Amino acid sequence: MGADVGQSLVFGQNAADYQAFRPEYPEGLFAWLAGAAPAQGLAWDCGTGSGQAALGLSRHFSRVLATERDPRQLALAPDRPNIEYRLAAAEDDPGLDGAVDLIACACSLHWFDLGEFYPLARRALKPGGVLAAWTYDWPRTGRAPLDAVLETLKSGILGRYWGQNAHYYFSGYRTLPFPFAEREAPLFTTKIAESKDDLRRFLSTWSAVRRYEEDTGRNPLDLVDKALEDAWRAAPPARAVEAPLYLRCGYKED
Repeated sequence: MGADVGQSLVFGQNAADYQAFRPEYPEGLFAWLAGAAPAQGLAWDCGTGSGQAALGLSRHFSRVLATERDPRQLALAPDRPNIEYRLAAAEDDPGLDGAVDLIACACSLHWFDLGEFYPLARRALKPGGVLAAWTYDWPRTGRAPLDAVLETLKSGILGRYWGQNAHYYFSGYRTLPFPFAEREAPLFTTKIAESKDDLRRFLSTWSAVRRYEEDTGRNPLDLVDKALEDAWRAAPPARAVEAPLYLRCGYKED
């Protein structure tokens, strides 16, 4: 499948919001990935966005190459001495033949042209090197009134604004082509909201919301804001809303 470049660049229009309101990944994820890799020399964070995963990887790997096609996102990435940021698409050859211990694709693999990216990834990895890709789905709170509002937003209001790749993350990456020898991975979760306002801010970063705004000139979240407020007040989640990280992890066979 070809890369959905237009949609992948939509995040740069509100790069500061994306950096501020997208959840951080748990430290346990990066520790597990470092242990799964054959060594902790070089990690390639492909599609780094504003560097959320690169920062976590930098605590476990000697060097991190973080590539991103959108300069507006890359401009907000955190500076660390062992992270090299590079403006590049996932389909651009990084020139790392056989040097990479881990390739990480944090909520990014579904944007790539997989037919072009996978051969580059295989060439970049060491024998036994690991490719790990993870994503999360549309949020669920476990509270029926809240989840009904969220489903109305996702399927009713935003339905035609989802990109051609949306089925990958809506299926928890189960339908994603993944031509590597897979290994079982534990379940990790990430916190996305402690309040209704947190949840709204998180929802504002999704590509379909941005595309709706571009097409209509209106914020689709305004259409459900009162219903979301009423549902949260009537049946607030017992604790912070968390989302599972759907992780596909495989290695390059010798």
